[in-house]
Amino acid sequence: MPRQQPKITFIGAGSTVFMKNIIGDVLQRPALSGATIALMDINSQRLAESEIVAGKLAGTLGAKATIETYSDQRRALQDADFVVVAFQIGGYEPCTVTDFEVPKRYGLRQTIADTLGVGGIMRGLRTVPHLWKICEDMLAICPRAILLQYVNPMAINTWAIAEKYPSIRQIGLCHSVQGTVGELARDLDIPVDEIRYRAAGINHMAFYLQFEHRQRDGSYRDLYPDLVRGYHEGRLPKPSDWNPRCPNKVRYEMLTRLGYFVTESSEHFAEYTPYFIKEGRDDLIEKFGVPLDEYPKRCIDQIERWKSQAEAYANAVTIEVSKSHEYASSIMHSVWSGEPSVIYGNVRNNGCISSLPSDCAVEVPCLVDASGIQPTYIGALPPQLSALIRTNVNVQELTVQALVTENRQHIYHAAMMDPHTAAELDLDQIWSLVDDLLAAHHDWLPTWATVR
Repeated sequence: MPRQQPKITFIGAGSTVFMKNIIGDVLQRPALSGATIALMDINSQRLAESEIVAGKLAGTLGAKATIETYSDQRRALQDADFVVVAFQIGGYEPCTVTDFEVPKRYGLRQTIADTLGVGGIMRGLRTVPHLWKICEDMLAICPRAILLQYVNPMAINTWAIAEKYPSIRQIGLCHSVQGTVGELARDLDIPVDEIRYRAAGINHMAFYLQFEHRQRDGSYRDLYPDLVRGYHEGRLPKPSDWNPRCPNKVRYEMLTRLGYFVTESSEHFAEYTPYFIKEGRDDLIEKFGVPLDEYPKRCIDQIERWKSQAEAYANAVTIEVSKSHEYASSIMHSVWSGEPSVIYGNVRNNGCISSLPSDCAVEVPCLVDASGIQPTYIGALPPQLSALIRTNVNVQELTVQALVTENRQHIYHAAMMDPHTAAELDLDQIWSLVDDLLAAHHDWLPTWATVR
């Protein structure tokens, strides 16, 4: 007889703010509020801080959840029904700093460097082996659990898991689809719940195939003409409330060229393409407001902010709880209760998008119910979107092949195919840059990938 309440294991629970959002969402759902929450992290201080926050969340909500903490991954996974993964191998220092500073020596500038480009490739090489270890442990002790994977590079990770551990029930989760809908609703001064949309593609490069406003008579009106007109007239995008360094012009410009709006932010998209960051073209950086070195700046801000947050949480009797835009609790609730929901997730393509390779990882709408996660068939994307997406899929595929076959040459091939890297560097520079990165990351990489 199944348990009345699930066990939810959180690997990387030292990501306390993110853990708070996910667990806060979970505990607000009656069907999940009595769950056993197993928090696991290798950083004992951050784990202790997360335990305090999770306990106070439960107390604030009156939830009867059981909070457990572990430093041992296998013990944390025992009998898990859902496994949430959120970690950064190598952290901000040294690995993120390395991913930015070494390419700069070659004149290669980046904004986020966690998904594609040389930074994304290196993060994938560092991250996938640890995700595979989680999969091995899951197969041994909780083989039917669902893996909810929140780690970048999302598409590389999802693809690599499906390639090596196809029986693992997994989904890669991001907030870009639903987050961007909120941004566009704000730009257009339309309530977000009046917008109907359908998106598909790959993580960080999915596009809204439909973007419409519900009218009073129940019909729907296409909003793309409003977005294009607002951009041409200089009214859109509106200044960002959350980060003034990121004015969001890149995505609007690409809308005018492709006819569709991309789901991920302008600071990300600027480095997925060869058009916006060019040596000697600071006019482009200025025109489109491309925030170079954005991720390191964001990391520093978050580290500094956490110092005061940790103290505040430790001293608080209760913790304010709001609902986030993350899909994790919705998936858990639908699987556990049988009440269906629709979310956007990253899964193995298997023909969902017929104009992309069948084995790549795609981001599509998925139905979730007691049977699990069922991706939606999309068909062929508009050809210009498929063509642009494939330039990113090439890099993902070669990185996954390097990992699966332990062929170091494919790391160089992946960097060679990256649109931004190839637009800036020649072949000798690319090979030398990869050598330098592999040497700098020596302690964080699998043995077969290292150079000295």
